[in-house]
Amino acid sequence: MRTPVPIRTVVWSTGGVGAIAIDAIARRPDLELVGVWVHSADKVGKDAGELAGGKPLGVTATNDADALIALKPDCVIYAASGPERDALAIPDYVRLLESGINVVTTSTTRLVNPHAYEPAEWRDQLVAAAKQGQVSLYASGIEPGFAADYLPLVLSTQSSSIEKIHAFEIGLYDDYGVPDIMSDALGFGRPLNYQPWIGFPGAIAGEWQGQIRLVADALGVEVQEVREYFDRAVTNRTLEVAMGTVEAGTCGALRMRAIGVVDGREAIVIEHV
Repeated sequence: MRTPVPIRTVVWSTGGVGAIAIDAIARRPDLELVGVWVHSADKVGKDAGELAGGKPLGVTATNDADALIALKPDCVIYAASGPERDALAIPDYVRLLESGINVVTTSTTRLVNPHAYEPAEWRDQLVAAAKQGQVSLYASGIEPGFAADYLPLVLSTQSSSIEKIHAFEIGLYDDYGVPDIMSDALGFGRPLNYQPWIGFPGAIAGEWQGQIRLVADALGVEVQEVREYFDRAVTNRTLEVAMGTVEAGTCGALRMRAIGVVDGREAIVIEHV
């Protein structure tokens, strides 16, 4: 029996998701890690396995995108993150797709429902690039991508009638060491008079409306509007976490909801604490 040729893979970024991907690829005989892209100059030249917290793998990290594209990998696992990640990621996706490289991403999870993705011109660019390169782009994650959209739909098959779907994600972020997400985008460690990105009108709806509309479409109902709810609480003690120090009296917790209104009722809710 002929041994299958491993899928030649590049991992784009070595943060939380990227590190997990590197470790998983190293343990999969059907995958081969051929390159790793990093943003930080101090990571350039380091071994990918060590950057992921494991043993050396013999693959050196680089910030040279051209060099990675020249390797002609079968697939890029795109895991770069940041509060304005979409605006930075879309040009990367287009370039990779046009080069004939498949892309799997956890960075642009709003693409779990491509039909609801906005702005539409970005979606159109991705479609055109994928057609040109004859490849695919697959966006997914635990949430969005499974826990608050596909899983509720599977569970709904056991119900004879549905009044409301309310999905909760409760997370402890002490080990998430990405300051621009934790502090700038979400506001952890900031005073409550600081306006984080997620608190701006339209941010919550923009992130989760695709999931809400995906659930609604599957159930055959129409979402009239997507409402938002955002609240924060301060910590009464100083915390030392992966992103740094969260001083007492600054934001230590948050709650946000995207609420899909159906027939005037708040019927599909995705909540994150």
